[in-house]
Amino acid sequence: MHPMLNTAIKAARRAGTIINRASLDLEHLTIARKGPRDYVTEVDRASEEAIVEVLQTAYPDHAFLGEEFGQQGDENAEFQWIIDPLDGTTNFIHGLPIYAVSIALLHRGQVSQAVVYDPTRNELFTASRGSGTFLNDRRVRVTGRTRFHDALLGAHWAGSAGPDGGAARFRDMAQGCSGVRRLGSTVLDLANVAAGRLDGFCGVGLKPWDVAAGSLLVLEAGGLISDFEGEQGWLKSGDVLAGSPKIFTQMMGSLQPRPAA
Repeated sequence: MHPMLNTAIKAARRAGTIINRASLDLEHLTIARKGPRDYVTEVDRASEEAIVEVLQTAYPDHAFLGEEFGQQGDENAEFQWIIDPLDGTTNFIHGLPIYAVSIALLHRGQVSQAVVYDPTRNELFTASRGSGTFLNDRRVRVTGRTRFHDALLGAHWAGSAGPDGGAARFRDMAQGCSGVRRLGSTVLDLANVAAGRLDGFCGVGLKPWDVAAGSLLVLEAGGLISDFEGEQGWLKSGDVLAGSPKIFTQMMGSLQPRPAA
């Protein structure tokens, strides 16, 4: 296992311990609102601080981009860690056990290491570029399902995607598959695509920390990922399609063009 991946695993598990401890006493959480349906707790901040401490101790010259504390260090650094300390905060504060820690390492702008840790199930998803995707040390691959009407998809269509196309853009996709699930944690959606539990995922308006680690999990598990134009601009645009190759192609084909302004 790559030493940088080992360090990221250590950081993710430390954050998971903080999250699990806090989950036992949710009534005493301090919760703040960052925006509509966007919450942050002291657990998010403590988790990110713990992750950065582990990574920064091992790699003091690396840069960091985290959901709670933003950019630390040179954003054009050779190595940059992208961190979501608790993806699924709304689930967490309601006691719904669907959330995860996400850590990705960019090397010269390309995701090279990825860790997604689900502390409630003790499930650890890991990937190193060129070395496959693993769930608790067992190699996993995307599903082999080929027929779109049998596919189960994950989705993040917040607010029906707003003015950039609305729900209508995804209607054919949603109606053509066997079902769409919105779990409330994009990093787990992508991890579940990599593990073959979901056949595909479609997300709108996501942030780099939502998709960086999951993207490598999907790719190393034999899947595909792109933006809605089939290009690799998803890390900046936040518009993401991911899935097994045959389902991904059909998802792309079912996506409606963006309405003219």
